[in-house]
Amino acid sequence: MAKEKERIQKHVNIFNRKASFEYQFLEKYTAGVMLMGTEIKSIREGKVNLQDGYCVFQRDELWLHNVHIATYTEGTHYNHEPTRPRKLLLNKRELRKLESGTQEQGVTIIPIRVFISDRGFAKVEIALAKGKKLYDKRQDIKEKDVKREMDRSGY
Repeated sequence: MAKEKERIQKHVNIFNRKASFEYQFLEKYTAGVMLMGTEIKSIREGKVNLQDGYCVFQRDELWLHNVHIATYTEGTHYNHEPTRPRKLLLNKRELRKLESGTQEQGVTIIPIRVFISDRGFAKVEIALAKGKKLYDKRQDIKEKDVKREMDRSGY
């Protein structure tokens, strides 16, 4: 019983760290996700990979693709497929804003973070993002190095 309590986390906060290096975030939104029973249990165990995830509009609905939620170990034949598309739940106003934002060239919607809300629902933080060029990435690395040196020297 004690092992089960350690395995299931109360507060889940999973980030896509690579996204901030590859993309410049224009706007951020928090969306609900339609999940199956075994998917929420896997999320509470922290077994989610957002690395290759992206969002696509299909018939005026936003779908989350290529996010890997591991199969639940205690699941039976009702277990879910790990990389199935999942519907995101947003207001119509937010959906229209996102859809008009993706009409620009080089702009996409990516998942940044998966977390469990105070009420116990799984949420995904998504961002309208523009891909960075190589020189943008170099500039970010330079700024991080300068900040680190300033912190070390005691300023």
